[in-house]
Amino acid sequence: MKNVTAVFDIGKTNKKFFLFDKDFKEVHKEYISFDEIEDEDGHPTENLIALQKWLKDVFNRILKAEQFKVKAINFSTYGASFVHIDEEGNPVTPLYNYTKALPEDIITSFFEEYGPKEDFLKQTGCADLSMLNSGLQLYWLKKTKPEVFNKIKYSLHLPQYLSYVFTGVPLSEYTSIGCHTALWDYQAKDYHPWVYKEGLNKILPPIVSTETSINMNYNGNRIKIGVGIHDSSAALLPYVRSINKKFVLISTGTWSIAFNPFTENPISEDTNDRDAINYMRINGKPVKASRLFLGNEYKIQVEKLNKRYGVDEDYHRKVKFNYDTYLEIVKDFKHAFKWEGLIDEDMPEQTQLAYTEYDHAYHQLMTELVLLQIKCVKKAIGNDDITRLYVDGGFSDNDLYIKLLSHYFRDKKLRTTQASLGSALGAAISISDTRLNSKFLKKNYALKKHVPFIIGD
Repeated sequence: MKNVTAVFDIGKTNKKFFLFDKDFKEVHKEYISFDEIEDEDGHPTENLIALQKWLKDVFNRILKAEQFKVKAINFSTYGASFVHIDEEGNPVTPLYNYTKALPEDIITSFFEEYGPKEDFLKQTGCADLSMLNSGLQLYWLKKTKPEVFNKIKYSLHLPQYLSYVFTGVPLSEYTSIGCHTALWDYQAKDYHPWVYKEGLNKILPPIVSTETSINMNYNGNRIKIGVGIHDSSAALLPYVRSINKKFVLISTGTWSIAFNPFTENPISEDTNDRDAINYMRINGKPVKASRLFLGNEYKIQVEKLNKRYGVDEDYHRKVKFNYDTYLEIVKDFKHAFKWEGLIDEDMPEQTQLAYTEYDHAYHQLMTELVLLQIKCVKKAIGNDDITRLYVDGGFSDNDLYIKLLSHYFRDKKLRTTQASLGSALGAAISISDTRLNSKFLKKNYALKKHVPFIIGD
């Protein structure tokens, strides 16, 4: 029987289950998705009962499997989500979706009591005010649904709730507390005073390091059960553990998020910048991050280009970087794209493309998107001395994106990785005692170096 670590990696759409061997190679994977249900206001939300049943069913089946011996299990999930449980451990509310809006009067009364707003946002490293700041959900419940609030014994962040399903031990850990929850005072390195004033500390379980695990006898098996980890922090962990120099990780997809885990100045000075966000590492150290709605915009604009130039929907994947085309574009460079999901002061009122060739228009698109990406990365770097960039996710194999990024960041070393297992692998590593070295990324993540193209005369 092969010794394995099991990981449940719970995204909003896909719920995945992995088994990793001692070298962190994937030896089994399965996934499922559930239809969302609605909360009491008709807002879509996670089907907790179905999720919990699936977790138990899958795990019990794997424990009976002849070929694997599960030695440890951990959980990585999306953040900004609480499960509020009663004395018996049963949820007392739906899992409120972080896309749900908080009533304006709640936000107003909160700042009347705990403002000024600007200072509060700086202290807690938040840039938005809604359910995405999950701590405010507790304030909202206390003020508007006191009868429900009074039933709460513990409020568990989603990764810790999944761990609780298996251990019955309620805990909190840094990566979940630190993901824009409005609960943590980054300067004081403790819960913000408002948390104590509202008595919320009584329902927030004890804080432990993310590397904590509980040794249990589970259905007759000795298993090490992790406390769970927030997915963004989990995706960062294999890099932090295996690279001994400072770096920024650009994790690309629908959102492109630049993470700086070595920051000296975690909090953005600009509290109006909704794309400056903070996370915490597994030991409670801050991570400065900046996000760009890159993949979303790319998808919208590529669909428009496909229609306009009459090419098939996969054509964009075949376009390779062409130096001469790029030179033509930058010679008298003008911004040509009107973005739909991004705001940029340089964009025109209307998209204006004078090119007859798709490839030219695509080069223009990628140049403009990369210029936005550069601003985003520079925000994450701030004044820190960082010379290495790692890119993973969907854009790591986009030829134009990588060549342009390495061109504009000529003073930095650029590497790409293929990290399709990102957060799941991070969850496995966080509860393992294995020390990673610099060869880990090469072996497990298809690490590739990139050199800037040579500029002609």
